[in-house]
Amino acid sequence: MLQLLEAKEVFSAVAIVLTFIAFGPYILSIWRGKARPHAFSWVIWGAGTIVVAIAQLSDMAGAGAWPIALSGVITIGVAALAFLKAGDTRFLRVDWVFLLLAASALPLWYATSEALSAVVILTFVDLLGFGPSVRKVIQLPHEENATFFGLGALRNGFVLLALEHYSWTTALFPAAVGGACIAFAALILIRRRAVGSPLAS
Repeated sequence: MLQLLEAKEVFSAVAIVLTFIAFGPYILSIWRGKARPHAFSWVIWGAGTIVVAIAQLSDMAGAGAWPIALSGVITIGVAALAFLKAGDTRFLRVDWVFLLLAASALPLWYATSEALSAVVILTFVDLLGFGPSVRKVIQLPHEENATFFGLGALRNGFVLLALEHYSWTTALFPAAVGGACIAFAALILIRRRAVGSPLAS
């Protein structure tokens, strides 16, 4: 049992290292103006991820929740940086729809008494957060970082391995977000190939 817990902590440590490896260059690219993330997406992702980490801890996720909590804190920082460094703040009507849907889902958690309800709601909210970024990537695929989202998918794989207790409450969020990261990274690459080099235009 002790060896299993130690292995879980190792998987959690790998996930934490991958979190820093993914976010470090991404934050630097935002600072340099090379990446212009959609601010709405990052606000939605940050708030939801922090609350999911709390819900996971309440269901004994243990070390598996640590990288999720860290990611939530850093994500809020990315959202702030996106606003400060002139990230994509062009909010269309559809972006407000995504934000309002996400915000309306959050109070539903407070009306429930089960952690699973919170995770289901917030996983849905987090996936909604991809909406504005998908719209943006279809138009401007070179302003997002496919490697970052690929590393995010890998990180979530290690989060799943690090969970000390498996249930829908602990596993749904990292599994769903990991899958979404794979799909989003693929979309970036497909759209880049379709539109060609940004220098060509």
